[in-house]
Amino acid sequence: MNHSTPLADNRPTLLLVDDEPTNLQILRAILQQDYRLLFARDGDKALTLALGEQPQLILLDVMMPGLTGLDVCRRLKAQPATSAIPVIFVTALADADDEAEGFAAGAVDYISKPVSPAIVRARVKTHLSLVRVDELRATRLQIIQRLGMAAEYKDNETGLHVLRMSHYSRVLALAAGLGEALADELLNAAPMHDIGKIGVPDAILQKKGKLDDDEWAVMREHAIIGARIIGDDSSSLLQMARTVAECHHEKWDGSGYPHGLAGEAIPLVARIVAIADVFDALTSVRPYKAAWPVDEAIAHLREQAGKHFDPVLVTLFCAQLPAVLEIKERWGESA
Repeated sequence: MNHSTPLADNRPTLLLVDDEPTNLQILRAILQQDYRLLFARDGDKALTLALGEQPQLILLDVMMPGLTGLDVCRRLKAQPATSAIPVIFVTALADADDEAEGFAAGAVDYISKPVSPAIVRARVKTHLSLVRVDELRATRLQIIQRLGMAAEYKDNETGLHVLRMSHYSRVLALAAGLGEALADELLNAAPMHDIGKIGVPDAILQKKGKLDDDEWAVMREHAIIGARIIGDDSSSLLQMARTVAECHHEKWDGSGYPHGLAGEAIPLVARIVAIADVFDALTSVRPYKAAWPVDEAIAHLREQAGKHFDPVLVTLFCAQLPAVLEIKERWGESA
């Protein structure tokens, strides 16, 4: 007797929506060999299937009785659970105004009827590739954030520290004129700042008293260890993460580590993270200290401007205090 279970169908899932059965049969013949197919002949069924089955891509007719394809597309885009599913309109409506309306509703592409099998296959393949790229990017960010949290757990943290300080870093980066794209990249790179602590013995990391000279020398190694862990990679995000890990303990006056860099020789992103990191450390409970009041932490930043910190960035950070305190409230110790 054969007790083997059938293999799961791991092919990408497509939802095909058209009120004409003949059109669905044409698309089925073109796509069934390479994809798992779902079918709907009206807008309501399409919305139900999209929500329940989470297809990777939807091919959607525009002219349907009841809910039109434009209505369906707008509703898909309005729901968080389905908003990221790409929609390709398959339609006989081919003038520029119709296409503009479709793109405004949230579609990623248009295929004109009568369809060409080669065009259908090519467009579907292209947009599924873009979905995979987005998934890989999102997965990479998740891994980076979790690695950052791993270091914080080892250091008696909850993982909320990396969330707060990375958002503080983004706020300061925007204030410093880095622009949205670089500020967002820093938001995602900053959680790796202390990844090197994975290589520091627990007895040193979790010591409640002051570190002696030998212990402090070992602790300072975490900046170089972090740079080694992240390594050399072509990704601009990982390059930024390495810079932050290696240089966020450098000081404006040159007294920091590991390289004794001073002033603007310290990379700007590392100078930004230094302020965000210290502010959060001061205003958070740690095994060796109580949380400082915010006004005392700000006074410390100002006192250390031109010594530990870039004085221009300290001024910018203090000017952004309302946004900083909103982040602190959102991801507080009890969050």
